[in-house]
Amino acid sequence: MHVACFDSSEEEAAEEEEEEEEEGPAPLALSWLPLSPACSSAFLGVCSLPGCRFKDIRRNLQKDIDELRSYGTQDVFVLCTKRELLKYRVPNLIDAYQERGICVHHYPIPDGDAPDIATCCRILEELRSCLESNQNTIIHCYGGLGRSCLIAACLLLRLSDVLTPQQAIDSLRDLRGSGAIQTIKQYNYIHEFRENVAAHLAAQDAVLRSVSR
Repeated sequence: MHVACFDSSEEEAAEEEEEEEEEGPAPLALSWLPLSPACSSAFLGVCSLPGCRFKDIRRNLQKDIDELRSYGTQDVFVLCTKRELLKYRVPNLIDAYQERGICVHHYPIPDGDAPDIATCCRILEELRSCLESNQNTIIHCYGGLGRSCLIAACLLLRLSDVLTPQQAIDSLRDLRGSGAIQTIKQYNYIHEFRENVAAHLAAQDAVLRSVSR
């Protein structure tokens, strides 16, 4: 991934701040994925990167976090890499969340990519733990379309044995728009998810059996 260089002058930064004061960024677009009755917490929040300042996007990090706090957000799953956070001018995002009392679960996944199945299972276990404890939980990457929707779709497949992979994808596209699930790799990952989880769990069981002998 290429990281853009930012050499903004003080004058340009001042102009940006003036524009924000005059107009202010639009509210953070937060979508709520229904999970009930499978989970104690009825919804999982999905959004784009709070505080992002890249090209024509000029968000205000503190205002965005204030907005998330107004929804009672207790846990946030961040899927951006640290390199992305630097690129999009929110290098201190994780610290900012923690300073506002939000628990951060950071699982960096490269843009357009998908996690290995073991990592995905860990993310889903933590997500389910938060949701089953009835904690207001948000997940985001950069645009809230690719990686976030991939994890959300896998969560739906773990919560329901009857939901098909395509139905999970369609539900995320209904929620976040046709751009959700952005790459062929992500699309195939969801369709192969249950098979890969089964293989992963079988391998874990084999290791445990060999250790116990």
